[in-house]
Amino acid sequence: MGFIRTIVIIMLVYYGFKIVARYAFPFFIKRFMGKMEDKFKQQQEFNKKEDLNIGETIIDKKPNNKTSNKNVGEYVDFEEVD
Repeated sequence: MGFIRTIVIIMLVYYGFKIVARYAFPFFIKRFMGKMEDKFKQQQEFNKKEDLNIGETIIDKKPNNKTSNKNVGEYVDFEEVD
């Protein structure tokens, strides 16, 4: 009797999952694709805004912080040994 009950429970869970998946998964897929589409549209709008700035020139300069450490060590002259 326990074996038949186990088989019935397994079948109910399997078919229940199958029915839920038939309706739930397409809903989640559509929602996911909609979000991706919105992100893609936002990216396209951002790129169009950047394209309007094509003729502008922006110059960035590095700061002139030339600091050198005179105490870096001593020079060693190596000789090649044959």
